[in-house]
Amino acid sequence: MDTAEAFAPSIPNRPNPKRRDLALRIAVPFAVIAVVVLIWGLYVKLSGVPPYILPGPIAVANAFATDWGTLAPALWVTTKITFMSLMLALVGGVGFAIFLVQSRWIEIAFYPLAVILQVTPIVAISPLILIYAPSTQVALLICAFLVAFFPILSNMVQGLKSVDHNLINLFELYGASRWQTLLYLKLPAAQPYFMTGLRIGGGLALIAAVVAEFAAGSAGAGSGLAFRLLEAQYRLNIPRLFAALLMLSLLGVAIFAVTSFISWLSLHRWHESSLRREN
Repeated sequence: MDTAEAFAPSIPNRPNPKRRDLALRIAVPFAVIAVVVLIWGLYVKLSGVPPYILPGPIAVANAFATDWGTLAPALWVTTKITFMSLMLALVGGVGFAIFLVQSRWIEIAFYPLAVILQVTPIVAISPLILIYAPSTQVALLICAFLVAFFPILSNMVQGLKSVDHNLINLFELYGASRWQTLLYLKLPAAQPYFMTGLRIGGGLALIAAVVAEFAAGSAGAGSGLAFRLLEAQYRLNIPRLFAALLMLSLLGVAIFAVTSFISWLSLHRWHESSLRREN
């Protein structure tokens, strides 16, 4: 061993800033949730409030475990409707957005129809959908699709119209066709807007699926979590109601996490919104 290396001061391994930041991002929200649950449990225990008014965390956990056989199939039904409606909204929103930006007159003619569908409350038109749809599940799917459709459409239209005009002129100068300009310029430039619409549409699809099931009043073995919420309310089984609410919240968080991860995968190498600042 060299003499200089033998007497060189040892430098401790410094923690990776990225790992530390990731650990804090995970630990801080869990710590806040743990404090909230602790305060909730202490309040229920010290105040003596009856469980049919406000159950404690232990009662909710017991209901979650005891009623898993009932709640899990309902969770799967709600999840299936949510993701199917989101997929349809993605295909329909992107396709209709591409159709709208082909001409200014096409946008003027057809965009108000999408706005009308958006501003009309889904609860108001769900009875008509239930009448004309072949089944309740199809009606729920249509309701969730209509709510998730417009955010994806509006963000995609905005993205396709936000392309730098100098780049469009450059493509025209080199003789690119309309479809080549769309494929190689407009769609990549609209990707950040599309990812924003995806995150918004995912949450709205879940909300619409639950609201549509409330309006439909569907029951039976093929019903979702909305019916289980109503059932628990009518039977004053408040711990089960809280357990179903917890499932819906976790499903919403999972959808947001998945869509955010997809957005990060698509944008973290090139777009400013996902790049880490160096200063």
